[in-house]
Amino acid sequence: MRNVEISYDSKAVVHNVNLKIKYGEILGIVGESGSGKSTLIKAAIGLLGNDGSINKGNVFYKGNDLLNMKSEELRKIRGPEMGMIFQNCEAALSPTRTIGSQLKEMMKQHTDMDEKEILNMANAFFQKMNLDGSRILKSYPFELSGGMNQRVGIVMAMMLKPDLLFADEPTSALDIISQAQVVGELKKLRDEFGTAIVIVTHNIGIVSYMADKVAVMNQGNLIEYGETKDVINNPKQAYTKKLISAVPKIRKE
Repeated sequence: MRNVEISYDSKAVVHNVNLKIKYGEILGIVGESGSGKSTLIKAAIGLLGNDGSINKGNVFYKGNDLLNMKSEELRKIRGPEMGMIFQNCEAALSPTRTIGSQLKEMMKQHTDMDEKEILNMANAFFQKMNLDGSRILKSYPFELSGGMNQRVGIVMAMMLKPDLLFADEPTSALDIISQAQVVGELKKLRDEFGTAIVIVTHNIGIVSYMADKVAVMNQGNLIEYGETKDVINNPKQAYTKKLISAVPKIRKE
């Protein structure tokens, strides 16, 4: 992203943002609710909606400006090259269709794989996550727990093995054990496939654990950006210091 400004209903909500991510890198974007984190990744993947727009700047992917691409060109990139894990994967899935039918529809849109190949691949991904794929593929989203639906979202995003994965608050609705499992699975995906990951979260503790670089957003502005260890150990902005101090600490009495 180069000098990006984003507006909703003609009101600027994100101002002059510059960000970059390399192959195999994890970038964490942190900040409180309403700071512009999710808006950034929605802009990058082209999901701002009819009332959102990028007024200034450029969004480059592999040297091509996404803002100059036609919708059909973007459609070929979304999924096979740029994946998305939504904050609430259950809400992003159709409640009236099984997980298996939705996976098959997605894969048939982008590949020539037959049904058997698709189901075998899905089962292999679920097995890596220690889940019973045969049961999940036959289930509807409401029959699964929040953690299982979140893993379904990860599988759907990764089955096409994208080069770049956006994760919008992927752990916010999960209990602490499920959060740790999802974070571990994302790191495994990066290590196995070399996928670059942009993770949006309000939890700077998660970012300090898994991200190579961190970007701190406040009121639509990028106020701090750099190597995670540098930002965490030597924050320059008072807001960043407050985010770090808000991370719960376990102390002996």
